[in-house]
Amino acid sequence: MTHNRQPNSDTNLEEFAEFAGDLADTARVLALRYFREPIKVEHKHDTSPVTQADHEIETALRAQIHARYPEHAVSGEEFGYASDTALYSWVIDPIDGTKSFVTGRPTFGTLVALLENGRPVLGIVEIPALDERWMGRRGATTTCNGDGCRTSGRQQLADATLLATTIDMFNEKERAGFDALTERVRFRSFGADCYAYGLIASGHIDLVVEADMAPHDYLAIAPVVEGAGGIVTNWEGNPLTMDSGPQILAAATPALHGQALEILRPYR
Repeated sequence: MTHNRQPNSDTNLEEFAEFAGDLADTARVLALRYFREPIKVEHKHDTSPVTQADHEIETALRAQIHARYPEHAVSGEEFGYASDTALYSWVIDPIDGTKSFVTGRPTFGTLVALLENGRPVLGIVEIPALDERWMGRRGATTTCNGDGCRTSGRQQLADATLLATTIDMFNEKERAGFDALTERVRFRSFGADCYAYGLIASGHIDLVVEADMAPHDYLAIAPVVEGAGGIVTNWEGNPLTMDSGPQILAAATPALHGQALEILRPYR
């Protein structure tokens, strides 16, 4: 991977964070315009649903980015991935949790990530229907609606709560690993979409384990969880990048992450 390298700049990140907030504002307005309203649902080649809201949000955010930062690359779920040679690259998931969105459940969100030299340095988890927004960026504490937040600090699996969006995201081997981890935790739950990563950043749950994920699903969550004291990797323990693969493990603490990773690694 080749990039146009420049020195890191916290000043740039502050500017980018403010701009990312503007992107989330745009996404919120458009999402709420369609939420719980009659809307046509189509299906992509992988049978996953897509709506007019998905298309309009990604189109609007791409336009804002291109107008403000024409030298930045932009990738997204609906309109494809750009070259990875740019110093800065935005990655968008306009509606994460489209099944929740079209069935009136409020846990859907918009995910916005900024990559510098291929690594996520800024992420937003925007939950329009619940009026909640998490923002994480390199070198700063994650915020929820502007206030700093921290993970639970949980250290032991036996005390931990575990969440995944759906059991259907795991293949047979991954399901065996997820079940093995389940036997070690306090309890498991399902159904939060990207909201789960906000909940872990704010200390309400301790582990999120998922699979069948794409870069637009996971790149924004890394700065959010890490800036709150947690850790996010793939099931091999490697940092999240465009190429890190579809399996995600997020944990409230490095200690908890290490214990969970030991169980999941054989099933990766």
